[in-house]
Parts: sequence; structure tokens; C-alpha cells
Amino acid sequence: MKLGLIAGNGRFPFLLLDAARAQGFAVTVAAIREETDPEINHRAATDDKITVHWLSLGELSRLIEVFHKEGVTAAVMAGQVKHKQIFSSIRPDWRLAKLLLNLRTRNTDMLLGAVAKVLGDEGIELISSTAFLEPLLAQEGVLTARAPDEEERKNIEYGMGVARAVAGFDIGQTVVVAAQACVAVEAMEGTDAAIERAGAIMKTLEEGASTLERHLTVVKVAKPNQDMRFDVPVIGIRTIETMLQAGAKCLSVEAGRTLLFDRETLLQRADDAGIAIVAVPR
Repeated sequence: MKLGLIAGNGRFPFLLLDAARAQGFAVTVAAIREETDPEINHRAATDDKITVHWLSLGELSRLIEVFHKEGVTAAVMAGQVKHKQIFSSIRPDWRLAKLLLNLRTRNTDMLLGAVAKVLGDEGIELISSTAFLEPLLAQEGVLTARAPDEEERKNIEYGMGVARAVAGFDIGQTVVVAAQACVAVEAMEGTDAAIERAGAIMKTLEEGASTLERHLTVVKVAKPNQDMRFDVPVIGIRTIETMLQAGAKCLSVEAGRTLLFDRETLLQRADDAGIAIVAVPR
């Protein structure tokens, strides 16, 4: 069977590519010019079971043509496409333009869900990327040497309620909390930028007479009806480094619905920095 891979940015596409090849799949990569790391070409050059086709955001018809030509009947999405890219830089072809005009709400879930339906109508089933990466899903419990302290647990409890409400509106999936007060909410800028903004806000507050604790707690959730075919919550080394720079000392994710990239290195870096990471049940 040949698998189609719609590749966004970051390491996610490479991890999925390796997992699919380990399971014996030949892979046709639809690489997005505005997002995909050119290193993907090297993978194709060293493995004759991998082919790469470059296309721009908005070229939905060409994506379908490529998959039909390559005999792809199942595909996965892996890697982020920045929300601001989707809604500002996209130049839709006629097929995508028609799809956009028919959307009731122009949010990411609605758009990607509509794209998935178009692919399905063309005989290309969009499947969950976690089917290949289940070992990377966070398991319930404390994942680091240090567990959250009492104050951090209060922040997590408060933050989970806020984050789930925000995620339910498809605004973002992360909130940053201090002393049970919401410091930052993720929107189009993404998780890391939201953490950075929270750190900058806290630095400003420290210069005044703030009563908030300096240490921030980051709470990341899946959407209430998360479609695991796309926009799966992901945590990586960069998340930990961003937390460290922002003064965030605790991270909460949802068990079974969050991918941890470079797990051992990530957890070791968190331990070295004194950051607590916990995966809570849905």
C-alpha cells in the first residue's frame, strides 16, 4: 500500500515518514513550499520508496492530482501549518476557493474537515497520524522526576477549565496560568509564542506591584471533539526551552491525546531545568 503524507513544518513529518517506512509503506509526500523542511528531499534521494512533490498552500486540485497519479488511497497530515499562513498567505485554486465560500465558520477545524471530505470524495481517505505514532502519546501520570506542587496543581485545575472552554471554540489549545489567574491564551500565534508572551507579561508585572507568583504553569489540551487526523497537540524540546526562558515551571497535557517528540531528551531537559510535566486524564 502507498501512503500519502501531507507534510507541514517541524519534525513531525519526518517522524511519521520513518514510522510508515518501518511498517513497510511506500510514501508519497506532498510537501508544502511555505512550510516543509527541504531536508525531505534528502530522504527521497536515499530511499526509492519515497517520492516528494512540492506544492503551495491552496493547491488542492494539484494535491488530488498527485495522489491519484501515485495511486494513493490513504493519506495523513503531519506537521503544523501556521494558522496565520492558512488565513493570510493562502492563494486558493478554484476547488479550494469554492470550498472556502461554502464554509459556515472560517476556523482551522472547519477548513481541514472540509478538505478531508473533498479528499474522501476523491477516494483518498484521511487517517489519523497517531495510527503510526501511538508510542509517542503521553501516558497518564507524572512524567518527570518532579511532580507539580500544590500551587501548580491548583493552576492546572483552573487552567484545564479555561483551556477546554477556549479549545471548544477552536481559538487555541493552550493557556498560561499564574496564581490561578490566566496570563495568556493561545490564538493564531501558536503555543510557543503564547508562552513567550506570558513570560513578557510577567516580567512587566514584576516591575510593578504584582501579587502573582513568578512561576508560570502551561496547560495544553486537545479540543473537546478533537479530530486526531489533524492538529494533534504536540510537545517538543522547543516547548521546554521556551518555558525555561519564560519562567514557566510546570506543564500539563492530556493523556492519550498529546504527542511527545524526542521523549527521553525532552524529559531529561525538563528534569535538568526543574520543570514538572504531568499528563492528566481527559
